[in-house]
Amino acid sequence: MKRIVLINLVLLVCSFLSAQDFKVADIFSDDMVLQQQSDVPVWGWAKPETEVSIRTSWNDRTYEGKADSEGRWKINIKTPVAGGPYSVQVKGEKEYSFKEVWIGEVWLASGQSNMSMPLKGYYCQPVEGSTEAILNSGGKQIHFINIPVMGAYSPQKGFKAKWMEASPQTVADCSAVGWFFADFLHKHTGVPIGIINSSYGGSIVEAWMSPASCKEFKDIEVPPRSDHTDPGVNNVPTVLFNGMIAPVAGYAIRGVIWYQGESNIFNVPRYARSVASMVKGWRTLWGCGEFPFYFTQIAPYDYKQWNFFTPQWPEISAYLREAQLKSLDLIPNSAMAVLMDIGESRMIHPRHKKEVGDRLGMLALSKTYGVKGFEAESPRYDHMEVKGDKAIIHFSNQFAGLTSYGKPLELFEIAGENRVFQQADAYIDESNGTVVVSSKLVSVPKAVRYAFKNDVKGELFGTGGLPVSSFRTDNWE
Repeated sequence: MKRIVLINLVLLVCSFLSAQDFKVADIFSDDMVLQQQSDVPVWGWAKPETEVSIRTSWNDRTYEGKADSEGRWKINIKTPVAGGPYSVQVKGEKEYSFKEVWIGEVWLASGQSNMSMPLKGYYCQPVEGSTEAILNSGGKQIHFINIPVMGAYSPQKGFKAKWMEASPQTVADCSAVGWFFADFLHKHTGVPIGIINSSYGGSIVEAWMSPASCKEFKDIEVPPRSDHTDPGVNNVPTVLFNGMIAPVAGYAIRGVIWYQGESNIFNVPRYARSVASMVKGWRTLWGCGEFPFYFTQIAPYDYKQWNFFTPQWPEISAYLREAQLKSLDLIPNSAMAVLMDIGESRMIHPRHKKEVGDRLGMLALSKTYGVKGFEAESPRYDHMEVKGDKAIIHFSNQFAGLTSYGKPLELFEIAGENRVFQQADAYIDESNGTVVVSSKLVSVPKAVRYAFKNDVKGELFGTGGLPVSSFRTDNWE
């Protein structure tokens, strides 16, 4: 009798384990948003040769596939125009039924602490307007998922998190930048918005790069592959790619928003190329072309306490902002939101996150969704022209000229052959949208710098209200 009971128990356990072999990737759950009008991949794992089917309620259609020799299966399903809610059933050795599935626009939000900063703020560090945003978050068809922080030394398959519908009970934990970006897009497109928040405070860009991307640079040491994971690691190359990007890679998205850079002020010269390589690697992994990559320039902040690492660059964040400008030319289908007007001297996490989300949203609205007729990008330094003792600064990306809102321009500096910068006299030439810069101490201008400091408040804007980035015309050390 005992033997029969033991045999039955073993069979029951084996049956249970067999059923557990079948799994849908963790990025799929109730309340998820799927990218509209796309071939959306759905994937998971099963015993080799297991037949898998997916039924979608929006078209009452069944899609079929089979697990490969390694047990991986992937089936593409076709999504309609935005709408919902719908349901999705996945059948294999067991069945998954996902409800409250919405079809809309999906964006991946990534970077470091200024992206991961929740709508409720950090402890003793507020987000401006958070209470109002939280209380008004319901009924907007905005959904989000926070990928758990995880550093790993080999690509991970899963995580423990679920999609959530934004409401006053849930949205306080959503990325503040992600929320304001989503709210802006929802307001102007009228479709459901999904935000995948995969960000980690203090992280360097190298941690988000794939091993293949890191190996493009001789000075990046890729750690040995292993099963080791550590949720506290954010500054080792590849570990956040393995732990927080690999598990979601391939999920159909419209594009990426990115806020990172503060932790890379110690290695500025390679930063632009590193970000470009990271983006190229992500796009290759997703396999859906050059999806939009919209990022923020880091905000001004007093970095003096950090300068013992980089004494050769006292104004280190200005050089990092310059590197971010350069990355625009290295990354196809990219654009940058400038934050020169919202930095805080003693707070590396500026409280004005709505401006960040809105500016990223304007980039997406104009460049991805084709809405025109407004200033979506900051004017950008183009070139310098010298006429006598004056330097004429030309700008591209102008919508309707430049403005200082009636205030004097005090952040321009000018230098001659001796490379000694003097505070300059500067004014906007409203006839052609240039800035004229000069100094009685410089007879033959050789270089001009604008707001090229760590802690500074931008004073030059496009007439639509978007600040001009700090810049320099020289390449002097």
